[in-house]
Amino acid sequence: MVFSNLVFLFVFLPIVLLVYYIVGNSVKNYVLLLASLLFYAWGEPKYVFLMLFSIALNYIFGLLIDTYRKNLSLKKLFLTIAILGNVLILGIFKYANFFVDNINNIFHTSLELEPIPLPIGISFFTFQAMSYVIDVYRKDAEVQKNLFSLSLYISLFPQLVAGPIVRYNTVAEQIKKRMVHLDKFTEGVKRFIVGLAKKVILANSFGEVADGIFSTPAGELSVATAWIGIIAYSLQIYFDFSGYSDMAIGLGKMFGFDFLENFNYPYIARSVSEFWRRWHISLSTWFKDYVYIPLGGNRKGPNRTIINLLIVWTITGFWHGASWTFMAWGFYFGILIVLERIGLAKILAKLSTPLQHVYLIIIVMIGWVFFRADSFSYSFAYLKTMFGMNATRFVDGQALIYVNDYWMIFALGIIFSIPIIPWLRKKIISLTNYEKAIVPVLSITLPVVYMMLMVVCMILLVNSTYNPFIYFRF
Repeated sequence: MVFSNLVFLFVFLPIVLLVYYIVGNSVKNYVLLLASLLFYAWGEPKYVFLMLFSIALNYIFGLLIDTYRKNLSLKKLFLTIAILGNVLILGIFKYANFFVDNINNIFHTSLELEPIPLPIGISFFTFQAMSYVIDVYRKDAEVQKNLFSLSLYISLFPQLVAGPIVRYNTVAEQIKKRMVHLDKFTEGVKRFIVGLAKKVILANSFGEVADGIFSTPAGELSVATAWIGIIAYSLQIYFDFSGYSDMAIGLGKMFGFDFLENFNYPYIARSVSEFWRRWHISLSTWFKDYVYIPLGGNRKGPNRTIINLLIVWTITGFWHGASWTFMAWGFYFGILIVLERIGLAKILAKLSTPLQHVYLIIIVMIGWVFFRADSFSYSFAYLKTMFGMNATRFVDGQALIYVNDYWMIFALGIIFSIPIIPWLRKKIISLTNYEKAIVPVLSITLPVVYMMLMVVCMILLVNSTYNPFIYFRF
């Protein structure tokens, strides 16, 4: 089930909210747990047992780590087994086919493995479970002795299938006790509507453009069409994923949870390092805290720092999908971050701010080509077309059609990918008597705006069958 599904919006969510607020506080967690398991089982019931196995695995080893805390060797052993168990789950269900195919290609063997469907959100709930046992080992979090509470943490449906990756120590107290008041619930509803609008109005529109262009052989595209395609995909993946994160944060508030922000206008960054401090923040911090720092971080000299960065970013790419193009995408950003660390950042700092933004946008879009394309050959052919190296026309009729049909969506996408609304809010506050002049107007107009956004989303959902979530496959 997805948040932009009519069944979720008009059946599942209203029923869960109604039951949640009717029952007493002692039962609320059980209602949410049952709803979360039903949410996950909706599309593929058998994989709910995989999640239950993951919960049991991490619950047991969390208890063992805590019980034998004073025995360092046993504690390390239990942590190692827990991590290997989680990695094995990912390895079997996400990477097994990839490894078998590559073994066959390298050694000319004929090993056969039935295609294993990818369980939705497996990377997200597995990483959350791993962070729990690691935090218990490090004493960054208390062990959870209530199996149902840990189950709720790992399976909580607002952030279950596409993040943000919620760290246990940030919600442990909220699982025990949380309060919801009208203002918080209202804020959650607003945030959910904004995320839904990002997804349905913007991301789906950009997805139609990107899919149409990337399904065309790169040699048949004009330079302009290739650029339209990658700009569309860059905006699609941003509004798709940040929209989902907004909906997750909004749903969390409706049930009393406060999740950390996952996006902070990444396209206004002026370096790759800054971009990744703004994009998918929960994943970046996860790899920093659980991979980069344990490898030694920047504490073991410059050469080791470079190696650690390249390892982390290659794994980051592989986390996104079982494909060499994903690994190359991660390695590509690792190289760029290394270059910025060893001197490129100082050179960029001497450039004007607009040039720094141009550098970042072009670099990121080149990376998105590898992320979106299905093969290296198509990626390189597409890049050659983008930069006029494929002997194709600069502009063709296809490019003009896309510009004519989607110019308003592109304009809206660019506007809302930068913090223009927060900037306008600050400007208005600084220039007016905000409380007296603006608040009364906003109290009337904003509810109307949110209602209109919701109506537009409903119309588009009813009339469209194109409604994918990019990060569901990760």
